[in-house]
Amino acid sequence: MRIICLLTLVMVFCVSCDKRYDHGGKKPLVEVEGSFLYYEDLQTALPAGLSKDDSLLFAEHYIRSWAEDILLNQKAASNIPNSEEVERLVANYRKSLIIHAYQQELIAQKLSKDISEEELMSFYENNKDLFKLDRPLLKGLFLKIPITAPRINDVRKWYKSDSPEALDQLEKYSFQNAVKYEYFRDNWVPLSEISDLLPLSITALEEQLADNRNIELQDSLYYYFLAANDFRNKGQEEPYEFAKAEAREMLINTKQVDFIRDVKEDLYRQAIKRNKIKYNY
Repeated sequence: MRIICLLTLVMVFCVSCDKRYDHGGKKPLVEVEGSFLYYEDLQTALPAGLSKDDSLLFAEHYIRSWAEDILLNQKAASNIPNSEEVERLVANYRKSLIIHAYQQELIAQKLSKDISEEELMSFYENNKDLFKLDRPLLKGLFLKIPITAPRINDVRKWYKSDSPEALDQLEKYSFQNAVKYEYFRDNWVPLSEISDLLPLSITALEEQLADNRNIELQDSLYYYFLAANDFRNKGQEEPYEFAKAEAREMLINTKQVDFIRDVKEDLYRQAIKRNKIKYNY
């Protein structure tokens, strides 16, 4: 549908290809005094999933806006009294963009690699008040077992235990009988993902976990077992695994001013050494 609409627009709006212009293989759709809007550009801008009518409406507005921008730019260019000043501002802005892009590349390549795991951990430990959860997390395991499954009393013992033997028994049993078995004792999982597996709202689940880390539920078809080895509610301290990326960004931000200053000073020293800077006074 999207392609059909665009092809229709090409048939309606497409200008004849002037041999004076090299379009680089693109299909010119609209021309305004030597500036071209191409079919490929409109296709890229067109949102997916629009109906035929909405696609045509979007295209009409897009083409109109593009043409108005071209005309306004040309009008402004012909009426600016000091074009040299504009060129100077553009050149300065371009220089600033290039410097910023280079600095960010340097920071990503060098500064971020200089931050060790020990430094990250130390920063986290000394600034825990900066890292607060915006959602509950937990570690543990979850089982969903048909109500007709055997040895339910054994499951009740196994899922609460931390022993390797109990875990081994539970895994073997789950392979044979469980509809769902999730083991996440080694990584934090959003509570919302687990509540979706239970016949219980996330609010009710939070309330139960506040008092009991081992939860058993039952409906007409299944048993549900949840063992939460660790649980942290919204607003509590964010685990290091989750805070690590943010801690790295914070450290980089605190160091980048000194880092860039050192880069500039090093470049200046090298330029002086190689006689690249000449003073005429």
